[in-house]
Amino acid sequence: MSKRSTVARLAAALVLLIGTSCLRAGGQQAGTPNGGVPCDHACLVKLVDQYLAAMVKHDAAGLALAANVKFTENTATLPIGDGLWVGASEAPTTFKIYAADPTSHQVAFYGLMKEFDKPILLALRLKVEDGKITEIEHVVVREVRDSALPNLTTPRPGLVETIPPAERSPREKMVRIANSYFEAIEHSDGSLAPFADDCARRENGLQTTTNKTPQAGPVGGPNGPMAIVSTRGCRANIDTHILSYITNIRPRRLIVVDEERGIVFGFPMFNHRGAVRTVKIVGVPGVDSMPMTGATSTLQAAEIFGIRNGQIHEIEAIGYMLPCGSKTGWE
Repeated sequence: MSKRSTVARLAAALVLLIGTSCLRAGGQQAGTPNGGVPCDHACLVKLVDQYLAAMVKHDAAGLALAANVKFTENTATLPIGDGLWVGASEAPTTFKIYAADPTSHQVAFYGLMKEFDKPILLALRLKVEDGKITEIEHVVVREVRDSALPNLTTPRPGLVETIPPAERSPREKMVRIANSYFEAIEHSDGSLAPFADDCARRENGLQTTTNKTPQAGPVGGPNGPMAIVSTRGCRANIDTHILSYITNIRPRRLIVVDEERGIVFGFPMFNHRGAVRTVKIVGVPGVDSMPMTGATSTLQAAEIFGIRNGQIHEIEAIGYMLPCGSKTGWE
């Protein structure tokens, strides 16, 4: 190989290295709301608080919004100022869960707030690029049961505390663990996900697993099969086939990963063809089946997984029904 050829190859390699470094530096700077300083965990959390305060004031003037910012609420694309911006009357106070992800320049939030002075649940996602908010996503549940409010006073500690480094998992593993939850549901096999013994799932504030006594769920009342099965843990609950009416969970959108707090935050779609009219319950004495009366539908959800030592300890979910096959608004 000639000396000139060798020099050319080294020069090309140097250009590639410099170019890669610039790309990496640009990626770090992409989430800088104040220009110049990368938006770290604390910065992203502060951005959520600023956004919520602006909504309650019904004034977005103080927010760093990109010119082409996209905003969806319950999958519908809206202009800033519509949707929850119209009626937001009180910001979240004591029930607040944050998931900040500097790597993807995103932050997600779940909390209880008020719209027209009525309690509602909000799941929120913000994305920041070049110091500007480029994406805003709301999932809003406007019908909150009174029986759920005690579970919506303060978050469970495992979802708000910074966890010791020894209990953390790499982000890729955390996403695989969260995804395994959906696999477990689709196959009615709780062994497919690494549930901790103390795992408990809550949906719109109602605890649907690991209850000491039967708790009324969205189907069947206080003495129905769903209430009885709610006394089982996360793994055993799925093993009963209680969730086998769910056709599939697509897309899953596990897109915000907070490694410091051990949280994966996603916005999945639970699809129900409506073909299952009776669920055959497995392994629960005195409970053989559960009638299904719902029609074909898609549930837009927001799901939070608390993961420590490679296991799922907490699940928080909210959701509302849409026509079957509805899109997320982010395709």
